[in-house]
This record gives sequence, structure tokens and C-alpha cells, in this order.
Amino acid sequence: METDLHELLRSLRVWDPAVTELPPLDPAGAPGDPLELFTRWFAEAVAAGEREPHTVSLATADAEGLPDVRVVMLHGADEDGWAFATHADSRKGRHLAARPHAALAFYWPVLGRQVRLRGPVAVAPAEEALADLHARSTGALAAALTGRQSAELGSTAELARASEAAWERAGREPDAPVPSWTLYRLRPDEVEFFQGEARRRHVRLSYRRAAGGGWDRRLLWP
Repeated sequence: METDLHELLRSLRVWDPAVTELPPLDPAGAPGDPLELFTRWFAEAVAAGEREPHTVSLATADAEGLPDVRVVMLHGADEDGWAFATHADSRKGRHLAARPHAALAFYWPVLGRQVRLRGPVAVAPAEEALADLHARSTGALAAALTGRQSAELGSTAELARASEAAWERAGREPDAPVPSWTLYRLRPDEVEFFQGEARRRHVRLSYRRAAGGGWDRRLLWP
């Protein structure tokens, strides 16, 4: 029988109490710096069993302003920004070269939480990108060595050959350089924390970077 997509969609639940807890968010008790709250929420997502809390949707725009989005891995977050990495010659790398601004969206359904960020993106020094890559798994290095991300692929056999060679080199040369591998940092102008609520009285707490330093906080209608 052919799947009825609309019927299937109507059958699904959001935040099923059997698997989801919706903790309260008291804006009055939130810290003054969004990085502190993000770190707390990230740790709570891990503790609650969120399987891949470090995956994040990255939105960029091309030279004509057309949007694109994909899921990447968070490589770190500190006062310099939220870090992710890719090849400079990939599609997202080209987008960021033309328009060095982006948005990130984390979604942790086990707690009914989202975190959204947007702001300018800067390129980290090459030695930091290389150190970050070499601190990761052999598979991550092999994938980086395979390269040619977003380029047209002739066949899956071509990919298999390139990947096998990259895995062999990664095992033999764990400090192999990957010149195109780039570490980016998004330094947000705005960070929004969304906490779901069972009666749809969701709490949206927005931090906006103040002109004189620090952050302004405000609540948004859900």
C-alpha cells in the first residue's frame, strides 16, 4: 500500500511524555551570558540521553543571497564563538567566503528545547584547524583527506577508491595536513533559547549583544 504522507504526519506526536521531559525555564534566573546557559543546557541534553546533541543545523547564503542549510557537528563554544569545520572549497565554505554570516539551530527533543544563534563568521588560524582535526578520530581525518566535498561525483566506485586511499593514509600518517580544512567560528549577535511547554506556553528567551558590551535580554511571544 502506498504511504499517505499527510495521514502519517497527522499520526505523529510532538514531545510524547513517555520519552520527553519539559523542564521549566525561569527567565529571571537565567545567567547574563548566553554561553553559560548554552553550556548548562548542552550538559542537561547529554544527561537526558539526547543521542547526538552536538549536531546542529547550519544555514548560509550564496553570493546571490539564496539560503542553504545542512547538519554539521559542533566543535566547541567559548568567548570567541561557536565552532564548526569544513573544507574551504565546499559549498558552505564558498558561501561563507562570499557572505561571512550564518545561523545555527540546535534541537534537543528529549527536553523540548531549541537554541538558535546568528551572527558573523570568522576563520580560525590554520594551525588551530589542523590541531582540531588531528584531535578527532581517524575516520574524521580520512573523510577530510578524501576531500572534494560538494563536487560532482562520477560514481560510488570512484568514492570508494578515494576513501580507501584516504583511510590508508590516515592510519599511516595521523598528522597528515589537509590544507583546505577550515575551522570557523560564529560569534553571535543574537542567541535564542526556546523551552517547550505542555500547554504551548513556550518560553523564548532572547539574548542580543549590546552596543557597549554585554547582552540585553528579552522575552518573545511563542
